[in-house]
Amino acid sequence: MYLGHFAVALAGKRAAPDTSLGTLIAASQLIDLIWPLLVLMGLERVAVDPGITVVNPLDFTRYPITHSLLAVLVWASFFASVYWLTTRKRAGSLVLWFAVLSHWVLDYVTHIPDLPLYPGSDKMVGLGLWNSLLGTLALEVGLFILGLVLYLRTTRPANRTGTYSLAALVVFLILTYFASVLGPPPPNGKVVAWSALLLWLLVPWGYWIDRNRISKFRAGSRKGKLRFK
Repeated sequence: MYLGHFAVALAGKRAAPDTSLGTLIAASQLIDLIWPLLVLMGLERVAVDPGITVVNPLDFTRYPITHSLLAVLVWASFFASVYWLTTRKRAGSLVLWFAVLSHWVLDYVTHIPDLPLYPGSDKMVGLGLWNSLLGTLALEVGLFILGLVLYLRTTRPANRTGTYSLAALVVFLILTYFASVLGPPPPNGKVVAWSALLLWLLVPWGYWIDRNRISKFRAGSRKGKLRFK
């Protein structure tokens, strides 16, 4: 799952208009932001096995710290707690908690049974949608369109940057998604991990977009400097 996680971030703006898109992206992608760091440290493992699924050639051989259900619940609670202690915004904290957890739920739909329930669990789960190219594309693209529509109904551009920065993100996400689905498999797991670190750049991109758009549901959204909000 790739576009679907960003769909959650975009849609989350409707439920928590005071929360920046950058923070929502960080939440929806949190475990994938941490995952490549742990792979490069040798704490989690991924291999490239073309044909393991129709859509994705990655064999996630070990990732209990980031992708077990129990670990994701802990990460969600930690992220939401930090946000609440920083801002005291209950609605935003709850939305962020669900955004982090949604990552595991969407992965559960797409992954083959490789998601552990808790660190050390022998039982792996996953519905395996990646074995259907059409089904995967329908879900990913459908969720992304829905999330984008909700975001556009929640915000409006304050200037040209607010229009073009969002359009550029949409184009970037679509191009990188189809390149990963239709392109050749990566050479090895370390290349996958290094490439995945680029996700970190999308967090400040989200803040940049939101700083140049105005929420339709709160006043004074252009006041103040960029901050974790």
